[in-house]
Amino acid sequence: AVKVPYEALGPEISLDYDERTRILGTRDGLVLIGIIAAVAFPAVIERFFLSGDDAATLRARLAVMAWTYTPAVVLACWMCAAGVQERQWAALVARAPKSFWEDFRRSLSNRPFRILLTAYTISSFGNNLPATLILYYVQYVLGSTRADYYLMVYFVTGILFLPAWIALARRVGKKQSWLLAMAINTGAFAGVFFLGYGDENAYGILVGLSGIGFGGAFALPSTMQADVIDYHEWLSGDRVEGFYIGVWSVAKKLSAALGVGLGLWLLGQAGYEPYATQSEPVILRLRLLYALVPSVCNAIAFAVTLAYPLDKRAHRELILAIEKRKGNA
Repeated sequence: AVKVPYEALGPEISLDYDERTRILGTRDGLVLIGIIAAVAFPAVIERFFLSGDDAATLRARLAVMAWTYTPAVVLACWMCAAGVQERQWAALVARAPKSFWEDFRRSLSNRPFRILLTAYTISSFGNNLPATLILYYVQYVLGSTRADYYLMVYFVTGILFLPAWIALARRVGKKQSWLLAMAINTGAFAGVFFLGYGDENAYGILVGLSGIGFGGAFALPSTMQADVIDYHEWLSGDRVEGFYIGVWSVAKKLSAALGVGLGLWLLGQAGYEPYATQSEPVILRLRLLYALVPSVCNAIAFAVTLAYPLDKRAHRELILAIEKRKGNA
């Protein structure tokens, strides 16, 4: 109810190919900053204000989080809804009422959308496996307790390099930049498969290298998604940002659910036992699911993305054709 209309406002802010990259890339960068703040906030409360493990202290920490997050969420949503208006050109587009299935059928004729959605869903499925299994991998494969530290390195590196990916996308194009981001993110992370007990330093280096590509791999698909909505308008004559963002959101959540569900189920099938020394089959299964399967998924997504046709020149011609059809100079 909140995220779909919020993200649907993004493509409406600008029709410009490069300006969208800056706007939506900045938005997703701030999302990453929010994630880091949310992860760090409970630890800050515990360290500086409410330390202890008794029930009363735990309840007090949760109360502080509730009284902080709740007004922040309400205020942020209100500010966005009040301050970001829908574009006039979007409101002027004729929009005859259609069913979900009619919109879905018409979206399937949108070839750039099919390619982008397929590539992103496959990549997202693979990327949700390490997000689910990092605590298990760090503890049982590396023999470390520093999972939070590695997560911080990954996210902070992604944020620091995000402006560079935005600049590169404006210079060489979104598709090429996303392909390079996936290659760096996956190429470095594939090496994690070969690590074992005690390889904490090597893991930290690979996580940092992978984080360089993470910023681009995280943000650039959103900017490409805005362009395929324009392609839909050229095909059908109407704009359906909310529909496309909704389908995208469902696909993202489904891939995440499959990644979490299959990852934990397959780990259990290998014989995982909580709070116990894990057998060699469990360790091997962890390494496969955490590093190798995501790398294969991203390699497939990379190959699918090669067929994506909308570059800067094609998008400009697309917008000009739409405007000409409307009778605009």
